[in-house]
Amino acid sequence: MKYECIIAILPRGEADRVMEDAKKAGAQGGTIFLARGTGAHEAKTFFGLTLESSREILMILTKDDQTDTILDTIVNSAHLDRPGAGIAFVLDVNRLIGLQHRKFIERSDKD
Repeated sequence: MKYECIIAILPRGEADRVMEDAKKAGAQGGTIFLARGTGAHEAKTFFGLTLESSREILMILTKDDQTDTILDTIVNSAHLDRPGAGIAFVLDVNRLIGLQHRKFIERSDKD
């Protein structure tokens, strides 16, 4: 089975809501972690102080036949078609070790 990884870089506070929408579109789960941009336009000043713009990164592993549906949902949910709302991209996954879904684990425990 082939898998892909959807990465979405979002404004802080958006990833939980976007992840919930992605689950409704078929995602089994994901990982959210905090980040900060390093681009020249990421730093903003306020009364001479530099403020860092924090982001959240949402990472979802998905079967390749579900990627387009989940990615479209992320784009709509996070309004990624608007400037400055964030970005999303997809990476091929060449090797995957240890991925087990909760339903599979629960059934295995009962055997």
